[in-house]
Amino acid sequence: MGFFSKLKDYFADDDEYEYVEQEATYAEPEEDTGKKKRNVVSLTSVQQSTPKVVLCEPRSYDEAQEIADHIVNRRAVIINLQRVDHQQAMRMVDFLSGTVYAVNGDIQKLGSETFLCTPDNVDVSGSITDIMDSGDEFDKGW
Repeated sequence: MGFFSKLKDYFADDDEYEYVEQEATYAEPEEDTGKKKRNVVSLTSVQQSTPKVVLCEPRSYDEAQEIADHIVNRRAVIINLQRVDHQQAMRMVDFLSGTVYAVNGDIQKLGSETFLCTPDNVDVSGSITDIMDSGDEFDKGW
């Protein structure tokens, strides 16, 4: 054995490796039976859903979270605060103002104790003029 054959055996020992040739297999496309599976949803059908307006007459501050959930779920909410204590009503309006701000919506005062909260997908045109008495105690806190 010569020097070169030893060097060749040292770097490339062909006996240790076994080469197996495999034939590549490819999956055949399934035949079209006339019905195509479609995972595409039309955005126009999603956008045409009827917007909802929710009327709420809460009795305590604890119901503010439920009202906020309606706003986050992209529903307009009209809130009548006549049955809530004045301090709780002020806290509720503050909380809902933050919720409306978070969804890029709007809050408008409709009456002395009535508010409209809308998410960004609802456009409100027009405004309610301020004809209320200046002696209304609910307006003093706002």
